[in-house]
Amino acid sequence: MTQDSVSPPLESFSYDDAIVRKFVLATLGWGAIGTLVGVFIALQLTLPSLSFDLPWLTFGRLRPLHTNAVIFAFAGNAIFAAVYYSSQRLLKARMFSGLLSNLHFWGWQAIILAGAITLPLGYTQGKEYAELEWPIDVAIAVVWVVFAINFFGTVARRRERHLYVALWFYIATIIAIAVLHIFNNLVVPATALKSYSLYAGVQDAFMQWWYGHNAVAFFLTTPFLGLMYYFLPKAANRPVFSYKLSILHFWSIVFIYIWAGPHHLHYTSVPAWMSTLGMLFSLMLWMPSWGGMLNGLLTLRGAWHRVAEDPILKFYVVGVTFYGMSTFEGPMMSIKSVNALSHYTDWTIAHVHAGALGWVGFMTFGMIYWLIPRLYQSELFSKKLATTHFWLGTIGILLYIIPIYAAGLTQGLMWRAFDTSGTLLYGDFIETVIRLNPLYWIRVLGGSLYVAGLLLCIWNLLRTWMNRPKTYEVPVVRAPALSKGWKPEPTPPSPLHPLGTTELGRKLDVLFRADWHRRWEGLPTRFTVWVAIAVVSASLFEIVPTFIVKSNVKTIASVQPYTPLELAGRDLYVSEGCYNCHSQMIRPMRHETERYGEYSKGGEFVYDHPFQWGSRRIGPDLHRIGQTNSSVSWHVRHFNRPTDTSEGSIMPAYPWLLTDVLDFSAIPGKVDAQVTLGVPYDEDEVRDAEALARAQAKEVFEKLVAEDASYAGSGLEDKKVIALISYLLRLGTDITKPPPEETEPKVGLAAPMTGVNDER
Repeated sequence: MTQDSVSPPLESFSYDDAIVRKFVLATLGWGAIGTLVGVFIALQLTLPSLSFDLPWLTFGRLRPLHTNAVIFAFAGNAIFAAVYYSSQRLLKARMFSGLLSNLHFWGWQAIILAGAITLPLGYTQGKEYAELEWPIDVAIAVVWVVFAINFFGTVARRRERHLYVALWFYIATIIAIAVLHIFNNLVVPATALKSYSLYAGVQDAFMQWWYGHNAVAFFLTTPFLGLMYYFLPKAANRPVFSYKLSILHFWSIVFIYIWAGPHHLHYTSVPAWMSTLGMLFSLMLWMPSWGGMLNGLLTLRGAWHRVAEDPILKFYVVGVTFYGMSTFEGPMMSIKSVNALSHYTDWTIAHVHAGALGWVGFMTFGMIYWLIPRLYQSELFSKKLATTHFWLGTIGILLYIIPIYAAGLTQGLMWRAFDTSGTLLYGDFIETVIRLNPLYWIRVLGGSLYVAGLLLCIWNLLRTWMNRPKTYEVPVVRAPALSKGWKPEPTPPSPLHPLGTTELGRKLDVLFRADWHRRWEGLPTRFTVWVAIAVVSASLFEIVPTFIVKSNVKTIASVQPYTPLELAGRDLYVSEGCYNCHSQMIRPMRHETERYGEYSKGGEFVYDHPFQWGSRRIGPDLHRIGQTNSSVSWHVRHFNRPTDTSEGSIMPAYPWLLTDVLDFSAIPGKVDAQVTLGVPYDEDEVRDAEALARAQAKEVFEKLVAEDASYAGSGLEDKKVIALISYLLRLGTDITKPPPEETEPKVGLAAPMTGVNDER
């Protein structure tokens, strides 16, 4: 980086590496916890009895703990370690505030701990990667603002005029994550730890996957690209291959990625234009993503001979390669014909873990091995252990993803298979579950090897830490402050001769020479504003039509709000994490309608806060379960011991639902929150919510006794299982009912639903 032509006297300062040490330790500690939980829940898919009939150990509650621990604890702390270490050196300035650095660190760990406690206890918003309840979401926003102030404060006091490429990606991360987190987590609180999404049904699904896909983009991609652009050249001792390719990579990612979320919703009840738009932008992502991959790999030119002997470079090469693989596979899976096979299958799980374990994990380990000797001022304890870690991790990834890719293809092909008579070849969903069991065991082995490698890394760090000096040396750095009143030079015109070049040609020459971008790099405020414009404008192009064009969600007159008891049952469904295994979305495909019933329509979900369409099927779809299985006794037996009704089931038992008393007194508060959201309950339903819930519970219990007299005197009338079953019995039944006659005005903010029963 060049300094201004006339520089002030040199200033002395030092870097804050103590905060980096803290984030590195937190990265490895939470990484071990998150991956161990992952291995445990993988075992539960082969041995469901490992939940030990305890509510806080079920797959449905632990899977969100695993995903949040790996994404926000492991990857999050790695991001912050990278940002705090590299930013100080790239900006030639100590962090803006040591107090803010420590508030950021301890605040983030407190958030993670709060999530680790609340998720197993069943407190969840029920939206993937956004499960944490509203008080924790508020804390995340506050801590993120602290981080942003600290980062941009450091940028403001920098001694290096131009921002290096890694800083561009950090800026994009800070801006985009703030926008995504705030707008996806707008809720109406019902209690201290229970809230309902401001959005419902189709709109909620769009907002969730606008957030969910871009959480991957701006939390698991852009900051790790920043990490790559700083630490990979450092480890290779080579400059970045192409500055211009970095510019193209950055702006393409920032603008295009934000559009791609709806490709998660192909063949669902969202408007066709929305998912098609998501697909098109996903396909466009392939080229800039591979531009970044090639920029990383080609940075190693002249240093490939070192890859064989340097474990750090091994991690980086494989990590960047997995980035390339994932960013090719993602666009491919967004193609509708491919997605028709892959969606709801383990193919998606394999794809996600290839990126998480290969790209995020290996880039993190490469960074940590490079940092350890520098942070602890002692030679790495064992290079051989680091190499062993690399091979354990690589083999572990392959043993994880290969069988799960096979499992995904098996699921997709078995679900859609018909025999020569036109009948589903595998009509019982459990047939697929049983077929996958051996593949799940191989996944457990692969995951275990990956965790073993991570534990070796922790041991290597511990032994290096034990050899550290008694007191760390704090190097003093000297650099001149930036001169006052600096103004960027105007972009030079094209040197091409005007007689031999068109005006368009000269403008293109100026564009491709990228002198204009060099000016922006010296103007961080302008640069940040343009990043924000790219993120927000691209988002609004999809969000605005989704919410203001009424035809995007056609209404159905017979669809009415859930009764108070059904609402309580739905909350239990969300709390137990049932959406982690079951979907509630029947796609308009013959094998789906043959198996589950009539395809799902957007108007059926207008009162679903949040939506519950799910993203995988470990169990069958439940959207029409109220039509296809209305037996109360079957559901009671299924919850108590699933194998009593479904031999070979890997669903855990839920015996506490038959013993825990439902809190009827909390139901009026839930109904009030729904009214605030615009759900049109009438005045009697609001006033008598508890009494109505008790009356319906009595009706469901009486139906249970009528089906099986042995339940008489069982005391199930006021238990949670009755509320949950009442919700299941309601699912998918509204479209079979006649539209209700209007009697009294509704008290919700939304207008009564109008339309036709057969929505197309």
